[in-house]
Amino acid sequence: MIPKNFIYRDGYFKLLEPYIGDSLIKLLIGQRRVGKSYILYQFMEEIRKLNPASDIIYIDKEDYSFDGIKNYSDLIFYVESNRTVKGKQYLFIDEIQEIKDFEKGLRHFQSNGNYDIYCTGSNATLLSGEIATYLAGRYIQIRVFSLSFPEFLKFHNLQPSNESLQKYILYGGMPYLINLKNDKQVYFEYLRNIFDSIVLRDIVARYRIRNVSFLQDLIRYLADNIGSVVSAKRISDYLKSQKINFLPKTILEYLHYLESVFFVDRVKRTEVGGKKIFEIGDKFYFEDLGMRHSIVPFQQKDINKVLENLVYHHLRVMRFEVLVGKQGDREIDFVAEKNGKKYYIQVAYLIPDEKTHDREFGNLLKIEDNCPKMVVTMDELAGGDYKGIEHWSILKFLTDFSIKDKL
Repeated sequence: MIPKNFIYRDGYFKLLEPYIGDSLIKLLIGQRRVGKSYILYQFMEEIRKLNPASDIIYIDKEDYSFDGIKNYSDLIFYVESNRTVKGKQYLFIDEIQEIKDFEKGLRHFQSNGNYDIYCTGSNATLLSGEIATYLAGRYIQIRVFSLSFPEFLKFHNLQPSNESLQKYILYGGMPYLINLKNDKQVYFEYLRNIFDSIVLRDIVARYRIRNVSFLQDLIRYLADNIGSVVSAKRISDYLKSQKINFLPKTILEYLHYLESVFFVDRVKRTEVGGKKIFEIGDKFYFEDLGMRHSIVPFQQKDINKVLENLVYHHLRVMRFEVLVGKQGDREIDFVAEKNGKKYYIQVAYLIPDEKTHDREFGNLLKIEDNCPKMVVTMDELAGGDYKGIEHWSILKFLTDFSIKDKL
């Protein structure tokens, strides 16, 4: 059942390879359709190469063939009934959150000692709660993202250029796009179908939401306000101006639902030079820009916020922890940290005049520590540095910076 032709995502293999054969449960999490299933296929193929006689069981809870596996008892019965050897069993379960009390089944297999377990899931809340309770210290969890720009180039057989960058900005990095006709209408029809599936299946049905119209309006609001400070009160006040009344508490719940299915990421603000994390006023970025543009069509006037989302996504793909920096009344777009190394990053469309230059570079110059600082723009001739602050083009950032600090 492993597809004959699929493209390897080497970064995820490198993350998981050290755990092949380990008793730890390997859990891949992320939004639907970002390619988690194909990473499972990748591992099944590698395991077959290592041991052609390996016993592999694969369960896909999006396939009706496995509809009878509804709870952990069904899961245990199915797996144990399908064992073909007495030794090591490789177990792969796709969309495991669809199995009630799945964590009890996983604990059973892990306690047995003969199972190497790989799972995917699309709901952070369900997965984190149950696994943290029943399997603390017994699993590793890896977030899978839509394609980075280098992956996008590899999938679409493109070279880095302004043209390929524009395509990536417009359509995003959902892997399945390579199987569709290269047509704007076809792409966005597919992306809207994913959007409907996430909203109706993963949020509305699971959380029993009654006001679907408001949920869709909230998503559009977030799409229009990428990179802006968002709070439940601010949204509530905006809605009141539109003659719509929703309590901040309800808005917070809906925002949480959108986060739980990895549709958007919430980014906290931190005090630069200190340890304070601000509890009020966060920013939200979309998992995939193509998904955003299937909801709110891309317009050139949105380019600043779109570039900011692009840089954020790239940093997360590279496993940086990302916060928004605040220093007095000044803001640093991103404070990115990984393995003890910190970067300060400003994002702007262009640096057309001295005022813009002073704002983007000036904010960074006022930070007194010696951590690397950079300004990322669409300027094709960007390069060099200004008083130690590097100026990167977005094209260079998405390619060279990824080589410099991969997954």
